[in-house]
Amino acid sequence: MDKHRVYNLIILDESGSMQSIKHATISGFNEIVQTIKEVEKQFPEQEHYVSFITFNGLGIKTLLDKAPVLKLSEINADSFAPNASTPLYDAIGFAAGALDNFLSGQTNFNVLVTILTDGEENASREFTLRQITQMINELKSKGWTFTYIGANQDVEKVAASLSIENMMQFAANDEDMKRMFEEEKESRMLFSMKLRNKEDVQRDYFNRDKDKNKS
Repeated sequence: MDKHRVYNLIILDESGSMQSIKHATISGFNEIVQTIKEVEKQFPEQEHYVSFITFNGLGIKTLLDKAPVLKLSEINADSFAPNASTPLYDAIGFAAGALDNFLSGQTNFNVLVTILTDGEENASREFTLRQITQMINELKSKGWTFTYIGANQDVEKVAASLSIENMMQFAANDEDMKRMFEEEKESRMLFSMKLRNKEDVQRDYFNRDKDKNKS
């Protein structure tokens, strides 16, 4: 039997304001890498892949492109160097659009998109808010799950403007970053549990009532 494929798309802000939490961000991303490895061991019927995109006003970088778990590597200070502005819409449009094109015509998969930024959009040239919201709604209709994790902004308002229901706010300091990544780790494990149980995975990603999802 073919395994159920899960594509983890992580879109990470690499703008200048992330410099103050650079080391916490690197540590947190590496925790996510370890979590995905643990998830695939705990849920052997699932096959996980990771696409990792960083963005700032200097460009959009693809650090991992649908990489299988065995090829996952951690990032360091050389591969994550915050600078410049925040073209959030362009990053989402580029990354989600490319993965959607790759998956066209395929079945037996889920996509989990994680967007992490400490500031609002201020530099996109290719995509508008309206275009990105439309894209997200279309991808949600295909079963994609979107999450938005933000700081230094009205996270609920920004996520709603993007048609993203799953959101979490964090303070841009090392302590709260650690708390945020720990909660994201737990939520990612629950996501795979819901997939196994054939439950709705598009809503309540950051569900604090964890007991009801255990089996």
